[in-house]
Amino acid sequence: MSEEEKILAGVLFCPGDPALRALKLVSHNLCSEYNRTFEDETEKRSELIHKILGELGEGGFLQGPIYIHYGKHTRIGKRFFGNFNLTIQDDAEVTIGDDCNFGPNVTIVTPVHPMLPVERKRMITAEGEVKRLCYAKPVRIGNDCWFGANVVVCPGVTIGNNCVIGAGSVVTRDIPDNSFAAGNPCRVIREITEADSMIHKPEALGGCRPCEE
Repeated sequence: MSEEEKILAGVLFCPGDPALRALKLVSHNLCSEYNRTFEDETEKRSELIHKILGELGEGGFLQGPIYIHYGKHTRIGKRFFGNFNLTIQDDAEVTIGDDCNFGPNVTIVTPVHPMLPVERKRMITAEGEVKRLCYAKPVRIGNDCWFGANVVVCPGVTIGNNCVIGAGSVVTRDIPDNSFAAGNPCRVIREITEADSMIHKPEALGGCRPCEE
C-alpha cells in the first residue's frame, strides 16, 4: 500500500514520504503562483485553480491568498466563494457542496497526530522502520453553507446542508442540516427556520425583498 493509499484508508502514514512531498510541492508552488496573480487575471487564475484542486464547479471564486496542501484531495461544488486566507490541509479528502460561502481565514484540517509526544516523534511502521507518522480523517460539508470569519473545521467532521457556522467557531463534531452553530467547541445553537427570513428585518431591507422560489 502506498503512503497516499494509507491516507485514504485512514491508517498511519508518513507525511515525509518522498512521493507525498512531491505531491505537496506541486500544490504549494501552484498556490504561491495563484497568490501572486491580480484579481482581474481571471483566465490565469482559473487555469491555476483547476490544476490545484481535484474538482471545482462552475462559478467558483477563491479570493486569495489560498493555502492548499495536496489540492487533488479536495472537491468543491458549484458557485463556491472563499474569502481571504482560505486554508485546506487536505491530507484526507475534503468535499464541499454547492453554493457554499466562506468568510476570511477559514481553515479546514484533516490530519491527526498522536497525543503522546514520544509517538509524535517516532513510530514503527508495518515494515519495521522508525518514522514520524500521523493519520487523517475526511471532512464533508454539504450544500448552501455559510461559514463566518476564522472558522476552523477539525478532522473527521461532517457539516450538513443549509448550515451557518458562526465566526471564530472550532468545529470538532458533526453538525446536522439546517443548523446555526457557533462557539469553541462549536455547538448547535438552534435550527434555522423561516423565522430567520430577511422579511422580518425591515430595518435592513432598504427596499429589497427575497426572491420567490
